[in-house]
Amino acid sequence: MTLFNREDTKEKRQQLRKNQTVAERSLWKKLRNKQMHGLKMYRQYGIGPYIVDFYCPANKLVIEVDGGQHYDEKHVSHDQRRNDFMKSSTLLT
Repeated sequence: MTLFNREDTKEKRQQLRKNQTVAERSLWKKLRNKQMHGLKMYRQYGIGPYIVDFYCPANKLVIEVDGGQHYDEKHVSHDQRRNDFMKSSTLLT
């Protein structure tokens, strides 16, 4: 199984890049082109079955910019499963 940028998430990743939130767009302006300590960052990056907002492979750093829509029960549960997956992935630790 491919862990990163699986083909079955490609269309969704592209859609998310085109429709970034204001917060994501603002943060991306600061992260892109190695502006943060010379580190390469990717946006809307697929890791396993999940798509994270930003990912730095050199530091195995995942950044999620969660707005108010993430506070309902459905999203809280999904976010917890995603977080557990990221913490348990041997390639990310």
